[in-house]
Amino acid sequence: MAVPKRKVSKARRDKRRSNVWKLEAPALVKCSHCGELKVPHQVCGNCGYYKEKEIVKKEA
Repeated sequence: MAVPKRKVSKARRDKRRSNVWKLEAPALVKCSHCGELKVPHQVCGNCGYYKEKEIVKKEA
């Protein structure tokens, strides 16, 4: 049975685990109607359009 010869320090242990928690930036695309950045495959929060169709009525 494998047994460690020495205790692994907290710093060494945490350095090894640190790569797991890196966050990725969300993918963003330009809205085809207003040019605002939005999440792909979602209705634009600025103008309410999706695939050149008005889905949500936005009042100016």
